[in-house]
Order: sequence, then C-alpha cells, then structure tokens
Amino acid sequence: MNRFAAGWTGEINVPTKMLSASIALAIAATPALAQNGPAAPAPTLTFAFSVRATLDPVVEQGEVDNGRRRFIPITGGTVSGPALTGTVLAEGGDWQVIMPGGLTSIEARYFIKAADGTVIEVTNPGVRTASPEVIDKLAKGEPVDPSSYYFRTTPRFMVKDGAYSWMRRKVFVARGIRKPDSVVIDFYTVE
Repeated sequence: MNRFAAGWTGEINVPTKMLSASIALAIAATPALAQNGPAAPAPTLTFAFSVRATLDPVVEQGEVDNGRRRFIPITGGTVSGPALTGTVLAEGGDWQVIMPGGLTSIEARYFIKAADGTVIEVTNPGVRTASPEVIDKLAKGEPVDPSSYYFRTTPRFMVKDGAYSWMRRKVFVARGIRKPDSVVIDFYTVE
C-alpha cells in the first residue's frame, strides 16, 4: 500500500545524524538568518535639497470611496540645497485622500526648474498621519506643530540625461511640513 494513501498514520524514521546535518546545512546556507539581524549595514540619509511650494486654496471633491478627496494647487516656490537650486513651476498639485482614523494618502506632481534651466518632473507619493483633531486642523489650513504629525514621502524624478540624471539613479525619502499657505519638503538620498 502506498504510505501516502488516505488514512496512513505511519512514521518515517530519519536518523538523528542525518536530520542534524540537514539543519546545519540550512543554517550555513543562510548566514543572515543565523545572525538574527540585517545582512548589510543600515542605509544612511544625505540631505539633498528643500522645496518650499506655495499653494492656492484647496479644491474639495467630497466623500468618494470612503475618503475625503481634495486637490491642492501648487502655484510656485523655491528649491535650495547642496545638490539642487531652482524654482518650483506653477500648475502642479497635490492629490489627497483623507481617510477615517487620521491617515491621509498624498501624491504631489509638479515640475522643478533647476538654476541651469533643466526641467525636472517630480512625483511624490506619501502619507501623513495624525490624530483626527490634527488632521482636521491641517485640512483647514491652520498652523500645526510639525511634531504632532507624521508626513513622509518617497519621491521619484524624471529628468533628461545631463547634470541631474543622478536623480534617477538614487532612492529618495522626504519629510514634509505643512504651513497654512505652503508646504516645505526636505529631500534626502538613501545611501
């Protein structure tokens, strides 16, 4: 009778030495797991530049699919830092969905014009979380202490080959601070 047939309850005896050798080989093949830690050192962050974008009043779409949808027009701004200087071009925006429980999903899209005239497309998705009271104040454009909310993004850049093509070859993270009529985003490269 086939031992894998329905109803078979027999045992398979594996010699202890063979089982121990198999476990030792599995552990040796995965040294990172054997150490109970990361396989490589943690990445570091290097400050690249800050964007201060000016904003027009919010366009409210209302409740759609369990979230309060909003659009915030970007009207311009400045870019400054060791890796990039320039201006924020008008006509971009930030699409937001404020969900129950204090979570806001965001995606900003706009263009930066570097000091040398290079135009860089920015797509910047992220999240902002806080208590419902703080989210309500932010949504109304009221001043709020930045330490009372979490506002992080993972920007991506599209730019032609040249002086700023390095921006396509790096991973970025950013932290945002919402002001009543503007937003400040500090961009960091992940090294």
